[in-house]
Amino acid sequence: MARMTNALHALARAHLPADLARRWTALLRPAAHLRKAEAGDPVVGQLGGLPRLPADVAWPVWEGKGPLRFVAAVDCAALPTGELDVPLPTEGRLAFFYYGDEDDDALVDTADPGTWAGARVLHLPPISDGEPERPAPAGLTPYPTVPLTARLGPSAPDTESPVLGGAELPDAFERALWEYESGTAHQIGGHAQSVQGAVEIVVAHGALGGGVAWEDPRIKEEAQRWVPLAQFDSDEDADMMWGDEGVLYWLIRPEDLAAGRFDQAMFTWQCC
Repeated sequence: MARMTNALHALARAHLPADLARRWTALLRPAAHLRKAEAGDPVVGQLGGLPRLPADVAWPVWEGKGPLRFVAAVDCAALPTGELDVPLPTEGRLAFFYYGDEDDDALVDTADPGTWAGARVLHLPPISDGEPERPAPAGLTPYPTVPLTARLGPSAPDTESPVLGGAELPDAFERALWEYESGTAHQIGGHAQSVQGAVEIVVAHGALGGGVAWEDPRIKEEAQRWVPLAQFDSDEDADMMWGDEGVLYWLIRPEDLAAGRFDQAMFTWQCC
């Protein structure tokens, strides 16, 4: 993590005035960066495949649309939860589901509560001995399975993040940061790597009812109450493509996360 932190500090010093560089680097947050596990890597979860669901847990369904597709699961006990700055559970698994039917024009819209059932995150108990994979519902083809490993590292605030308080960052710095962060970005905790503007703002807009004007100052206030829980990028290995090279995001209020109220998590997605 120190090498990645030093690289971001160097990037800030090269492109920002000294006072802004100090302010920006102070906002770096630790994240669990997920990538495909290679031979010998500790496995902390998976993209795609089939979930292991306890017998009393139903496969998530969007009523009137159909079953959600299983996106990913992570083992909380295998993640560096003690090194993150969000109150993740230390036991059990987090499983993420999203409707994502490419043959259906139904979209999960953060501003439309009627669509929120199209994305779900479940906190499941640890896998019990002999707990089988749950077969996919009829007509649902699972994504290919990709094992995931985790690396603790810093994450940088989005250039439009509310934590910056409106500070403008030079274009050269934004380009350098984009180049540094390029590549498939699956992540737990930290700052979200947004595709089209700060996802906290989008979630805050939805949380306030969606009818609130984007210029309403309450949106920026509400945005600072939300933290990224997880993001899953488009991934060729898992045959996942969210729109045009998009990313799925789940955010949650820290108090809901600490209390295990994962049903209060909010979902949004962005693409190029």
